[in-house]
Amino acid sequence: MPGVRSHRQERPVSTVVETDVLIVGSGPAGASAALALSTYGVPNIVVTRYASLADTPRAHITNQRTMEVLRDLGVEQDVIAHATPQHLMGDTTFCTSLAGEELGRVRSWGNDPLVQAEHELASPTRMCDMPQHLMEPVLVNAAVARGTRLRFQTEYLSHTQDADGVTATVRDRLRGDTYEIRARYLIGADGGRSKVAEDAGLPMGGQMGVAGSINIVFDADLSRYTAHRPSTLYWVLAPGATVGGIGAGLVRCVRPWNEWLIVWGYDVEAGAPDLTAEYAESIVRKLIGDEEIPVTVRSSSAWTVNEMYAETYSTGRVFCAGDAVHRHPPSNGLGSNTSIQDSYNLAWKLKLVLDGVADPKLLETYSAERAPVGRQIVTRANRSIRETAPIFEALDGLSPQTPEQLWANIAARKEATDAAETQRAALREAIAFKVYEFNAHGVDLNQRYVSGGIVPDGTPDPGFMRDPELHHHPSSRPGARLPHAWITSGTRTLSTLDTVGKGRFTLLTGIGGECWVRAAEAQAIEIATVAVGPGQAYEDPYGDWARLREVSDAGALLVRPDGFVAFRHASAAEDAAGLITDALERILGRA
Repeated sequence: MPGVRSHRQERPVSTVVETDVLIVGSGPAGASAALALSTYGVPNIVVTRYASLADTPRAHITNQRTMEVLRDLGVEQDVIAHATPQHLMGDTTFCTSLAGEELGRVRSWGNDPLVQAEHELASPTRMCDMPQHLMEPVLVNAAVARGTRLRFQTEYLSHTQDADGVTATVRDRLRGDTYEIRARYLIGADGGRSKVAEDAGLPMGGQMGVAGSINIVFDADLSRYTAHRPSTLYWVLAPGATVGGIGAGLVRCVRPWNEWLIVWGYDVEAGAPDLTAEYAESIVRKLIGDEEIPVTVRSSSAWTVNEMYAETYSTGRVFCAGDAVHRHPPSNGLGSNTSIQDSYNLAWKLKLVLDGVADPKLLETYSAERAPVGRQIVTRANRSIRETAPIFEALDGLSPQTPEQLWANIAARKEATDAAETQRAALREAIAFKVYEFNAHGVDLNQRYVSGGIVPDGTPDPGFMRDPELHHHPSSRPGARLPHAWITSGTRTLSTLDTVGKGRFTLLTGIGGECWVRAAEAQAIEIATVAVGPGQAYEDPYGDWARLREVSDAGALLVRPDGFVAFRHASAAEDAAGLITDALERILGRA
């Protein structure tokens, strides 16, 4: 009321905000780190310099391992509700334009009948196409609902660290002022130009800017050209398609069959083209091959193809994840998957260290386990670009020539000549070889960790009996992801993977393994116990678990919160309690 003075006491303004974990970046790595930490009850703050989450599709392929992570974190069904399902992803097409000649197809992303069987045997989940602008809200909304504090338009400027924590300086881009955030740990998930990684001095291998690309996001009803051959990717072999880019022109389906993204290359030495509306629409129409169809260009942007990876992911109390430590083209669809899995690997370790359950040495296993994976996927993604060249080579399309000559070369494959038959065979072989990009199931699931967080069991490594990039090899060896098998509990059917995770260790055993159950229950740390067998809490009606577990009924598997086997013993043991205690001491860095 006018003339009435308030007696309310003003609260003093603090210049330092405190939290356990500060996360810089709200992309797939940062958002999933926040979600996992909040799920585990760890206070965290996310800052992003941007005013919103991703507004373009960017990353999209979501593989089975990532879906397993999201399943454990309780958001799998939210992703499925928004994603394009697997059966609409897989007729990867090579053509002269969408309206032009088709040159061949690859059954992709687990849609080949034989590969599909391997997918169903490997995991309780299905891969899907979840564009980043839809994925980020699912992750961030769940994280905020569980306790994450999120700050948009807040730019990370610098950090210092000491024996007790990290002090980061940030700038409020709305007000223009700076302030400090004090955290026990800092996660840099700020993308391919990560300032956190730069400030932390993480050593990098490889190089940036090896080729130039542009993205063009547009709307158009392309159902007449695509619905009969449903796919996420349509590759266009047209004049200019081998300049820069990711191997060929690409029309990517964002939402069937009306929302799209084109990737087209440019000469990185000459610099990016002027991305006018007219230029963008000309590229769109070139790849569609239809001058009349209505097209609405939403946005265009230039970027570079990178081949760079961090040799270590942390220094002191600062950790980096996602594109900050593995920078590569979108080939194979590995980027957001690896980013989410980085954060999932790190989050449970931070939780146990912050709770005083584990020694900080446990955090050293993050780099040891994830850096080799990052290097592998950077190499694989860039190799996939190079593996597109034989398709052009089969059409004699790599040497300088006029567009008319390229079309003539493509037409020549239809002739009834020995040369044309040879050309057809070479083209089929070159297209079929792209399974290493579109069906690399082993790259998705065959990670084998070697670190202090894993206790070897002394058995020789059998290696891989089939191509480790193409085929998943289930194993219960320490360092491998727990094999999936369908088991039952009463009237429920569930995966062995559904019995693990949830932020705690799990011990799996069977009939005769009571010693392992008692040993687990005697530990100070929470260990869930799962006994599988006739008359046990869980049963193995198909016999799949018995075939996959690689230990006897009375043997034991100790599984980490991230679903990786940490310790294995083939049979019952008189000193089961001592073996479990010793294993945990080593895993938790206390030995």
